[in-house]
Amino acid sequence: MNKNKIIYWTTTGIITAMMLFSAFGYFTNADMKAAFVHLGFPDYFRIELGVLKLFGAFVLILPLISDKIKSFAYFGFALTFVSAFIAHLSSGDPISVAVAPIVFLVILGVSYYFKNKMENK
Repeated sequence: MNKNKIIYWTTTGIITAMMLFSAFGYFTNADMKAAFVHLGFPDYFRIELGVLKLFGAFVLILPLISDKIKSFAYFGFALTFVSAFIAHLSSGDPISVAVAPIVFLVILGVSYYFKNKMENK
């Protein structure tokens, strides 16, 4: 496996695992439910976001999914990370909490960059 594939699959695996883990937490963890209340979001948004994170995670890792659909998943995750950053800053959370989505946004960007780099060979 060449370097580009290793970087792509590592970063994509990190994003996928994080999205699956957070989606599972949205459905099962009372602290996650409380976090949505703290951020001022309605409870149905927690469920909606959890379902979309599950779908998006599978879209990124399943090879049978078209690149156009994968691009929507990348965009959706990028929008989620930027929105999470803004929500945490707006609610007065510490910068250490607010920066985490930006770290994942960078990892997502690396995954997207190497996905395109492998396609254009």
